Amino acid sequence: MVGEYLFEQRIRTDSASIESLAVRIAPLLAKGDTQELYTQLSTAGGELGGRLLVLDKYGKVQVDTYSALNGTRVDYPEVASILVRGDMADYGVHSLNSDGEITKKTPFLFSNAAESTWVGYCTAGVIQQADIIGVLMLASPVQTMMQNLYELRDQMVLLFLVVAAFAVVFSLVFSQIITKPISALTKGIQTMARGDFSTRVKVRGSGEMRRLARTFNSMSEKIESLDQARNQFVSNASHELKTPLATMKILIESLIYQPEMETGLRTEFLSDINREIDRLSSIVTDLLTLVRMDVKDVKLSRENMSLAELVKDTEHLLKPMAEKRHQTLVLSLQDECDMYADRTKLQQVVYNLMENAFKYTQDGGKVTVTLQKSGRDAVLKVKDNGPGIAAEHLPHIFDRFYRVDKARSREAGGTGLGLAIVHQLVMLHGGEIHVESEVGKGTTFTVELPLHQG
Repeated sequence: MVGEYLFEQRIRTDSASIESLAVRIAPLLAKGDTQELYTQLSTAGGELGGRLLVLDKYGKVQVDTYSALNGTRVDYPEVASILVRGDMADYGVHSLNSDGEITKKTPFLFSNAAESTWVGYCTAGVIQQADIIGVLMLASPVQTMMQNLYELRDQMVLLFLVVAAFAVVFSLVFSQIITKPISALTKGIQTMARGDFSTRVKVRGSGEMRRLARTFNSMSEKIESLDQARNQFVSNASHELKTPLATMKILIESLIYQPEMETGLRTEFLSDINREIDRLSSIVTDLLTLVRMDVKDVKLSRENMSLAELVKDTEHLLKPMAEKRHQTLVLSLQDECDMYADRTKLQQVVYNLMENAFKYTQDGGKVTVTLQKSGRDAVLKVKDNGPGIAAEHLPHIFDRFYRVDKARSREAGGTGLGLAIVHQLVMLHGGEIHVESEVGKGTTFTVELPLHQG
């Protein structure tokens, strides 16, 4: 682009001068006044800084300011373009040999300025009465211009190579920066696929890659937690199922190996076996309930209902248990809390919480149940004045098979799944459940349920 610009500038300058001079010498060439032509061309050649030649319409040199080619015929492309094709002007750059003959006409980008002598030929038609009667040619040295162009070319090539090398190095470094975190993520995923969920990747960089690494680590932590919970659940379930089976095996073996056992003792053994079977059945039923909720197979049969009425019904069911242990139940139902919910499942929630309160409160204790509206939610609280729960147990109170006091829980007939089921049922209704407790001061379970109306 720079070369073309410089050539165009040179062409415009030389062509304007030559065309103007061609108009002035046309009458002299027509008359054949070579002496006057030589005089004017010599003067003009000094001004233009080059060699001027006048050729007739046959290509023969009539006047040469260097007086070297007079009477000879020249065969330059710039002359032929005017005499043969009828162009008004032409311009070309040529490389000359030591005898001054044209050796090539080549774009400067593919040549070396130091190897040749470069000359620019500018021609213009000499016109008389609308006919071309000759050609005026200016031969001027363009070595300096070509040298500048070649130097510029060399600098551009060097610059291009430097930029290209920098681009390659930058691309390699940048690709490493981009692909290294991706490779780390890929290795992490492959490690997880082999069953190692403890893998983590370094969080580095910024933007999307940093967020991707954090998301992967978060996902890995959750999967590891779920895997640990699953293993713990399987272990706990196996233990809970094994305990009643072992008890029944001992009792049944006693009956088998003691055929003459007293009738009363035999009846007692059979009653124990029956209780263990009931316990085993309860565990299996609760497990199936949790599995169905885990796979989202539980459907809510919603209806318009009053949560206050449900609490009263549950009080009626549990009243014999409270009277047997001389416990006091206080209801404080400030609102009816009409809602659109699954009555059967919410009764299971309320029954389980109230039953646990009676089971784990000492004889003569007190259980308080309050119900009130809070904004768009119904808030149910079940509070007892029992022994309470230590702080380290509270985060796990809704875990499956988690028991604060394992021996006492089994004596009370619990499966260790009741609170886990309660938690799932509350979540299924879009609610929340919390527990607060202090050792020696009792425990309070708080359930918040949305008051959706049908």
